[in-house]
Amino acid sequence: MRKVSTRRPSFPAVVFDSALAWPDGERWNVLCGDEGHWRCGVFSPPQSDVAQIDELEWHDCPELFLLLSGQVTLVLSDNAGGVRELSLEPGRPVLVSSPHSAYCPAGSHSGVCFVVERDEFETEYRDIQEWK
Repeated sequence: MRKVSTRRPSFPAVVFDSALAWPDGERWNVLCGDEGHWRCGVFSPPQSDVAQIDELEWHDCPELFLLLSGQVTLVLSDNAGGVRELSLEPGRPVLVSSPHSAYCPAGSHSGVCFVVERDEFETEYRDIQEWK
């Protein structure tokens, strides 16, 4: 297991009232936020199958996922050392509180999600089997 602390401000400075850009082909890119409250970004997993996922992450607060394009499947702990899969649907956000990861079934970085999370939080990373 490893732990990561995210401390505020945990997002880049931006020019207000103008479009934000993000690079293609990155797993996670924080776009902007409101210090002490939230940050948001885009998430595009490199994995293309659940078999490629070895560990899950868990935050001490929930995070919201909204599919922007392509296909993304969340991999959620079943709290018994296994996982369940949840295919995201366009326009249907999911608030995640379980240990999780994700993959793009159509190929690496072929799906993109908009993610909102707190500006400051703790994250634990563990092998899938350790989430019991």
